[in-house]
Amino acid sequence: MIVTGFVKISDAASLAFHATVYLASNEGKMVSNREISRKFKLSDAHLAKIMQRLSRAGIVKSVRGPGGGFTLTRSPDDLTLKDVYEAVESKIQTEGCLLDEDLCGCRCLLGTVLTELNGEISSRLENTKLSDVRIDLKKPSEKL
Repeated sequence: MIVTGFVKISDAASLAFHATVYLASNEGKMVSNREISRKFKLSDAHLAKIMQRLSRAGIVKSVRGPGGGFTLTRSPDDLTLKDVYEAVESKIQTEGCLLDEDLCGCRCLLGTVLTELNGEISSRLENTKLSDVRIDLKKPSEKL
């Protein structure tokens, strides 16, 4: 069995990043699942699963019914990309090996490199607030 030690940005994490940045860009407004899914050309059902994870983690608040939708639970200045990532994936592991420990031995040959790379990714996500990457929706030429 091969276990990779690299931090992976899955489709779920990518969708969560885009959805929360979109919510940060619409701060104070309820945004429907449909609006977000149409913005990014996604399946409503697939996005709904991601939004449920974000809701369970306390990143977004959902309101049902007419005029309902999603909004961030905290200011975009108080939420980081790492918060979002770990809400839909799991805690970022900075140490790991590309092979099982049994195959590689007790010390991974690439351990230092992997640990440094994963640490840099984790640090970058932790130091990037949603407010740092939100967009001005009034400018039609700006893309996420």
